[in-house]
This record gives sequence, structure tokens and C-alpha cells, in this order.
Amino acid sequence: MLYYLFNYLYKVYHLPGTGVFQYSSFRAALAVVTSLIIAQFFGAPLIRALQRQQIGETIRDLGLQGQLEKKGTPTMGGLIILLAILVPVLLFAKLDNIYIVLMLLSTVWLGLIGFVDDYIKVVKKDKEGLAGRFKILGQVGLGLTVGWVLFFSKDVTVRQYALPNGAFSAVDASSVYQDVKLMITTVPFLKNNELNYGDLFATAGDFFNEYYAFFYIPIVIVIITAVSNGANITDGLDGLAAGTSAIIGITLAIFAFVSGNALLADYLDIMFIPNSGELVIFCAAFVGACVGFLWYNSYPAQVFMGDTGSLAIGGIIAVLAIIVRKELLIPVLCGVFLIENLSVMVQVSYFKYTRRKYGEGRRLLRMSPLHHHYQKLGYHESKIVSRFWIVGIMLAVLTLVTLKLR
Repeated sequence: MLYYLFNYLYKVYHLPGTGVFQYSSFRAALAVVTSLIIAQFFGAPLIRALQRQQIGETIRDLGLQGQLEKKGTPTMGGLIILLAILVPVLLFAKLDNIYIVLMLLSTVWLGLIGFVDDYIKVVKKDKEGLAGRFKILGQVGLGLTVGWVLFFSKDVTVRQYALPNGAFSAVDASSVYQDVKLMITTVPFLKNNELNYGDLFATAGDFFNEYYAFFYIPIVIVIITAVSNGANITDGLDGLAAGTSAIIGITLAIFAFVSGNALLADYLDIMFIPNSGELVIFCAAFVGACVGFLWYNSYPAQVFMGDTGSLAIGGIIAVLAIIVRKELLIPVLCGVFLIENLSVMVQVSYFKYTRRKYGEGRRLLRMSPLHHHYQKLGYHESKIVSRFWIVGIMLAVLTLVTLKLR
């Protein structure tokens, strides 16, 4: 909103200083500062309000060190994250940008699903929360919406540059260019690293070649569902999900910045995505919200984010990666989420297999998800979180290296 105000003042009245709002880097800086301020000043009152309403976490005794001390800690703290994201974005971003609209929709959509789940758990005292099928249905609905918009909207394009001989290349930013509707993505570690989803069905006939949206959209649904649930599973220790998400958010902000800047995209030889640079403002608010939330969520936590926050941040990360055409890098970038998810799947599968074969279930890990396994081994919670953050930073650096390592 403020962007439009200052843009009007700059163009109509030429007020000194108002033109600085034209720069996404300046608005991103304002977004991250505003996000941190909102988390700081509204976090404490919200926590007190949750305590007054007795909206505290119900702890099931799993024999973990320090677990019972967390009983009664307020949950639904994800509301702090949502507020600290939405307000700066509404203030400083271009609200007519298709990518910003999708990110706002994703944030509110999954935030509401998580809020309903937390409300049923802590207010209605139903430990099961929102039925799993309704969670999945909500995630599938968002994936369907995002996939449909990205595939069919004329505002979602990539830029290709024309050489004099008529060939297309993105290596010369001075060439004649055209913005085309192509569903392409980045394949890491390959020299010719762009994959056109349509090419996967080029030999399958005209029908599949024209309507491969029916294959692209399910891919989007799977990614959003998987990453959202991965973040939800990771949210088991104080500061783990928020800190890991902040690291991922910084990485995605870099991708959004270079993908939305013609000169940087040309230098790094990656696809230029028109209007995607505006996502830097959203990423900045997202990182600020996660870091600001850590003020209250770091060990020992004064508040838990609950599904209100964890489902939302996972979905935000997934949609951001898809928009900047880096969804195939998610297994690396979101490696912490992935290994946490896999640890649960492997543990459950192995237990069922050994129960059928030997008559009793056996476990590969002392407990899943993986962070609880290390707790069972005697590691302190803060040490586990710190080491997971370090792994997250290493994976983020590896992800950024793929820009040039082919």
C-alpha cells in the first residue's frame, strides 16, 4: 500500500526521497525491519493473551529429557509469524503482482488450516485435531490453485533472448527478447539445466503435448503437500523449524533476486523470470518473521508455533521454490525437512515389516522423527537444534553453488 502512495507522490509531486520506493532492495530492507518489529512488539501481548485463554500445549509423556517442563506452554504462536509476514508485504510489495498474490493466498490458506487444527486441539481439547484427510484436502486445494494459476496465467512467463540467426539463448542480455509462456524448471548440476515439462510428453501425441497441465499440476500438489508436512514434522524442538525456515528463506530470496534481475540472470546464465524480483520483499518479510519468532521460540520456548505456523511456512517455501523454478532443488535446500520426513516413514515401514516377519515390531531409530532419536541418545535439545541449523546452512550453500556448478 505504501508503495503505491510513494509512487504517486514521486510521479505527481516529485517529492525528494519518494523515488527510493522504486527499488525492491530498499522495500525488502523495510519489510525485514518491519517484520522483526511486529514480531517483537506484538509477540509478547499475543503470548499473554494465549496464556489467559489457557491455550497451552498438551504434552504426551514420551520419556524425553525436559519434555514435561513444556506442559502448558502457549501454542498457536504461528499467528505471530503470519502477522509479521502479511503486514510488511501488504505495506511494501506491489499487490498487483501475480506472484505476490499467490504468496499471500498460500500464507493465509495454510495458516487457516493450521489454525483450525490447533483450535480443535487446544480449545476443543481433542488431541487428534483436524482430521488428516481434511488437512490433505486443504493442501491439495492450494496445490491445485497454485498449479492452475502458474500454468494458465498469461502473467507467468520466462524471458528468452533471440540471436541474429533466430536461435534462442539467455546469454546475451542485449539481444532482442520475448517473454514466453513455458513451464520450464531448473535441473541442478547439469550444463544445459533447463527442463521443459512439456517435452516430457512431446512424443505422447498432440493431446498430451497440449494438456500436460494435467501432469504439471499434480507435481505442484505433491511438492506443496510434502514440504508443508515436512515442516510440520520438523517442528518438534524449540527453534528448530523457525531457524531452519529462516535459512531456507534467505536462500530463496537470493534466487528470487537473481531470477528477477536481467543482468544477474544473464551473468549466471539462468532463466530470467519477469516480475519475480518482487518476491524479494516477501522473502524478506518471511525471514524477518521467522527470526523475530525465534526471540520467543528459542530454548526454552515461551510459545510454540503449532500447526498454524508450521503448515504455513512449509507451504510458503514450496510455493516460492516453484515460482522461481527451483522446485527440483527442494530435496537439497529443504534437506532437513526431507530427512525428518523420511525418518518417520522408514521407522514406521520397518516396524510394520519386522512385525509381520518376526511377530514383533523393531525400530531402526530409538524414536522418530530424527530429532527425537538424538534426544533419546542424550543430546541436549539446544545442541540438536544448533547442529540441524548448521546442516541447513551447509545445504543452503550447496544449493546456491548449483547456480554455477554444472
